[in-house]
Amino acid sequence: MLKVGTIAPDFCAPNQDDVEICLRDIKGNWIVLYFYPKDDTPGCTTEACDFTASMPEFDDLDATILGVSPDTTAKHRKFIEKYDLSITLLADTERKMCEDYGVWQLKKFMGRESMGVVRSTFIINPQGEIATMWEKVSVRKKKKVKGETVEVLHIDEVKEKLKELQA
Repeated sequence: MLKVGTIAPDFCAPNQDDVEICLRDIKGNWIVLYFYPKDDTPGCTTEACDFTASMPEFDDLDATILGVSPDTTAKHRKFIEKYDLSITLLADTERKMCEDYGVWQLKKFMGRESMGVVRSTFIINPQGEIATMWEKVSVRKKKKVKGETVEVLHIDEVKEKLKELQA
């Protein structure tokens, strides 16, 4: 897995419209790069909808949001249309980005092992460095705060960290 402060691995991948997006072309901006296993599954849909709902706030923070999965551009288009998403999704069908970012890992589910994408999020600073990262992301989790159980959204953690990094 990558470390904070290291240069983000370069990438070029097609988006949902079959337009190639390369890190070299968007470097100089803050980038929220999130990896997810598969389009149109419960956790992945929640995450994509959360990012879409928060787009104005990320725009205010001058941050570009890119979602990445091994799905095809056609699947991404269907996913975007079905949920009216406004984020950019990259198709990493050969899993090169997933491997370069260390998110293609052995996963265990119901006693079975298989390789797959471990949900992860990276913030890349304008210099092209990994500014922060989250591994094994839980889109929504419960947390005790002052004796009360509250729901913590990953999207809120990302926004807060981005604000902190920009301060």
